[in-house]
Amino acid sequence: MHRSSRSLSVLLAVLALGAGATGCGSGDDEPTAGPDGITLYNAQHEDLMVELTEAFTKETGIEVALRNGSDLELANQIVQEGDRSPADVFVTENSPAMSLVDGRELFAPVAPATVGQVPARYRPEDRSWVGFAARQTVFVYNPAKPAGQALPSSIMDLADPRWKGRFGYSPTGADFQAVVSAVLALEGPERTKAWLAGLKANAVAFKGNIKVMSAVNKGEIEGGIIYHYYWYQDQAEAGEDSKNTKLHVFAPKDPGAFTSVSGAGILKSTDNPEGAQRLLAFLTGKVGQGLLARSSALEYPVASGVAANPALRPLKEIGAPVVNPDELNSREVVTMMQDVGIL
Repeated sequence: MHRSSRSLSVLLAVLALGAGATGCGSGDDEPTAGPDGITLYNAQHEDLMVELTEAFTKETGIEVALRNGSDLELANQIVQEGDRSPADVFVTENSPAMSLVDGRELFAPVAPATVGQVPARYRPEDRSWVGFAARQTVFVYNPAKPAGQALPSSIMDLADPRWKGRFGYSPTGADFQAVVSAVLALEGPERTKAWLAGLKANAVAFKGNIKVMSAVNKGEIEGGIIYHYYWYQDQAEAGEDSKNTKLHVFAPKDPGAFTSVSGAGILKSTDNPEGAQRLLAFLTGKVGQGLLARSSALEYPVASGVAANPALRPLKEIGAPVVNPDELNSREVVTMMQDVGIL
């Protein structure tokens, strides 16, 4: 584990809301697996993980109890609980929370066969956890507005004064902070800080990607930074928040083409290491990845060579930059966002 990841572990623990740190306690009213089951701290979409764990139980006979919460809420819960944590497995939407737990050396090694199911770009070098899903950074825009005729080729372009007041983002969420981590890894600290200052001056802040997309749909702003699946999920339903919008993918290898990894790791505190290993093998195996690809979550499978939902643009066509998960989430990310007044 890199020193920067350890530093961020401490920093994120301090920054997380106190209510969040205790929001998923280990009281008697919390769901708990039986002696042969698994307790899963779940920060992924609940519907998706219910579907995946029910299929896992059907295949293996191992029951899974879900405790649901947000990335940093559950990561901080695990850090507080330490070796007393009832969690056997932890899964997230974005990798920063995985780094927080990994920085405290609370993960057990993942079985080599499971690691082998996941391409190197979707797991850390120390193999303490693995990715099982991904989400693509995109720019949602209203084609009736000027942005539709002059879309940014790079996410870095949005710091230019000509974009002032024209686009939105959700800066306080884990989604956007993962994107900032990618910018830092690819562009370096000076350019990242200047870019953040530009976003602070230009962007309209919202709380949540759906609100960003809805504002674009209503014509309140011309575009916004979101993850792809918000748009695809809304399109698959009534299109209430997306019917007047389209998606733009930033240029290949651009920081804006970044794919964020959803992680899965096994806690050293597990009372069922064999069952926990089997769950990770399932999530990254062909059956689990196939279920993910066909689910309404519309996220990307990343393991075992399973293709994405046909509605999605294949990842190989996007040209996402290669960013080692170990290089994300350095201490500078939160510090820079605080320095420019975004956080």
